[in-house]
Amino acid sequence: MTDDATQPLIGHLVELRTRLLRCIICILIVLACLLYFSNDIYHIVANPLIRQLPTGSSMIATDIAAPFFTPIKLTAVVAIFVSIPYVLYQVWGFIAPALYQHEKRLVMPLIISSTILFYIGIAFAYFMVFPLAFYFFIHTAPMDVAINTDITKYLDFVMTLFVVFGFAFEVPVAIILLCWTGVTNPQSLRKKRPYIIVGVFAVAMFVTPPDVFSQILLAIPICLLFEIGTFFARFYQPRKNSQLDNESQQDLNENQ
Repeated sequence: MTDDATQPLIGHLVELRTRLLRCIICILIVLACLLYFSNDIYHIVANPLIRQLPTGSSMIATDIAAPFFTPIKLTAVVAIFVSIPYVLYQVWGFIAPALYQHEKRLVMPLIISSTILFYIGIAFAYFMVFPLAFYFFIHTAPMDVAINTDITKYLDFVMTLFVVFGFAFEVPVAIILLCWTGVTNPQSLRKKRPYIIVGVFAVAMFVTPPDVFSQILLAIPICLLFEIGTFFARFYQPRKNSQLDNESQQDLNENQ
């Protein structure tokens, strides 16, 4: 490989390293700002369960270090979630120079909408799914069973649901990308709607807790988001080669 060929590659690697460092620094700054409120953040996340616990019951820690490390672990995850917009901004800054003008107009709205949908999925899990799921689990327990949930196991449980619902709400973005790249099209998706709905309920049964409320509360929003995705996907149809060639030439002329 010649020196002329390696220079662009080295430049891209240096820029990638710079943007990764910026993302890490952003997450660390947010984490440093939130560390003082670690216990408060954990209390907020645990509140849906605490409200459902019987009188006299409380959460427990079976590990001696869990009361210290578990809130910090949660705070680190929250710092990552809070930093997502800045991280995506750095991702956009890295890939934008390689995109044509028409691709920039398509990708930027997808990045913004995917971030918003991820946050909406987390909020939906916290305000809708947790209260119903915890009510079901606690009120179906045998009479002689004392409910004292370990804080570490609770954190693992809720973080799993946060991630599941956060990514589940990305369905419209996934559909738009599939249609944009030509893998499928809205007409084909509409014809397969009955099979997709059955598949959604089957997947929801495996990724949610073993209660019907959580399964329904995940499956129904995904079905609605599927309809939203297929509606907007018609605006992201693959373009013909002649159109792409014309726009590519225009982009080259603008860059020159």
